[in-house]
Amino acid sequence: MADERQPVAEPVAALVDRVRAGDRDAFLTIVQTYQQKVFMMAYAMLRNREDALDVVQETFFRLHQKIETYRPGSGFQAWLLQIARRLAIDYYRKHLKDDRAHASNLSLEDARVATESNPAAERAADLRQVLSREVGRLAERQQRVFVLRHYEELQFHEIAEALDISVGTAKSLHFKAVQNLKKWLTPYLGVTT
Repeated sequence: MADERQPVAEPVAALVDRVRAGDRDAFLTIVQTYQQKVFMMAYAMLRNREDALDVVQETFFRLHQKIETYRPGSGFQAWLLQIARRLAIDYYRKHLKDDRAHASNLSLEDARVATESNPAAERAADLRQVLSREVGRLAERQQRVFVLRHYEELQFHEIAEALDISVGTAKSLHFKAVQNLKKWLTPYLGVTT
């Protein structure tokens, strides 16, 4: 299974080398590959599309400036998401700390893709909306871990690296998030305990 991941690391390492050499196309490839993940991280923290887009732009600007500090062999995505996390925290402190009403009601699913108009999607939309609302109720650290695990499909070691926490803390926060969501979603799912 480790062999399946190796091809992914090699192209990223090659792209990083090309960016270091001034290759604009390589930089654009990195942006296209990771911009949605950076957006989801920023949106999960800021809950506002425009603010998240500002953080995405700043993240890739910083990536370009600090590409020399990336250590080949370490997780590029986790390194990039850590930059995004720090920028989102800084953005929150500067702009939103005392203005939580600034946050939008757009759900994580709606932020990811434009809404589709089809009957099957509409049937699931209510549950997705409830889930998104309940994820928004989670404590901030639980929410970040949950989003990275389930929306971005990161492994716990990648989450730990991106959030600068231990793997055990990432697992604990995820467990607590799942327990809270189970409790809060039970009435919507028609499950009795």
